[in-house]
Amino acid sequence: MVHAVRVHQTGGPEVLTYEDIVVPSPGPGEVQVRHTAIGLNFIDVYFRTGLYKAASLPFVPGNEGAGVVEAVGPDVTDFHPGDRVAYAMAIGAYAELRNVPATALVHLPAAIDDQTAAAMMLKGMTAQYLVRRTHHVKPGDVILLHAAAGGVGLILSQWAKHLGATVIGTVGSKEKAELAASHGCDEVILYREEDFVHRVKEITSGKMCDVVYDGVGQATYPASLDCLKPLGLWVSFGNASGAIKNFDLLQLSAKGSLFATRPTLGTFVAKRADLVATANDLFEAVLTGAVKIPINQTYALKDAQKAHRDLESRGTTGSTLLLP
Repeated sequence: MVHAVRVHQTGGPEVLTYEDIVVPSPGPGEVQVRHTAIGLNFIDVYFRTGLYKAASLPFVPGNEGAGVVEAVGPDVTDFHPGDRVAYAMAIGAYAELRNVPATALVHLPAAIDDQTAAAMMLKGMTAQYLVRRTHHVKPGDVILLHAAAGGVGLILSQWAKHLGATVIGTVGSKEKAELAASHGCDEVILYREEDFVHRVKEITSGKMCDVVYDGVGQATYPASLDCLKPLGLWVSFGNASGAIKNFDLLQLSAKGSLFATRPTLGTFVAKRADLVATANDLFEAVLTGAVKIPINQTYALKDAQKAHRDLESRGTTGSTLLLP
């Protein structure tokens, strides 16, 4: 028996129950991983509340982790007991021990420790596809990044700055503003005190932004569109404040023939070659020092309810870990 957090019915943080489970031997194509660290992400909230549908109830939430291979199933040749591995986008992470599809795993470089890996796989690969593939950030670009002090935000802002962009971030407090400024943001807007559209206009002298990265959702739409220059791109990649409803396609025309996309990491790493390439690009950014991974909160796995409450109340910054 090992410990895990399970959801028997969707709802608030109180539905996260810490209990004993039995983990079977890994089946064909599976690798059994003993977690050393587990990443906390807003996508975990979406599954817990039912916004995103799990395959069945009950389920173990969590989409990001790192650890050591305990055993491998039939036909697995790329991984062996004792290997250090990490993954993202394989639901079931809130457990001491689990079986993971081998296709979801990557080997960890020796110079990247387990906690850093668990803190960056989902958030870091999200930042990678946003700045390297959804919009290829280049010198001279001006970007607006909502939730700039969050897990994805602190990684994306550093990476975009490294690629030569001017980064404008929005945050909810002065403490978060200082954090965002120290992680690549050239300008930081306190969205609770300032009209972020007006401030973007001031900062850019009316030229506005090439791209808006919006992981907030309902609270920042449709104002995010007003921060773009004609032919600019709005990237809605999260729903931290709630899902956007009644999206009006005609607004894109009226506001300057804008482009809009709602991407998700799973599409960008669906092929094994793309997963490995994305992870390796992230590893290189971290190993060269272009991107630092801030782990600002840790919780015991049994305290997953508190971790979710803190995350949803915007009481966390950077990356958060659950420790088995």
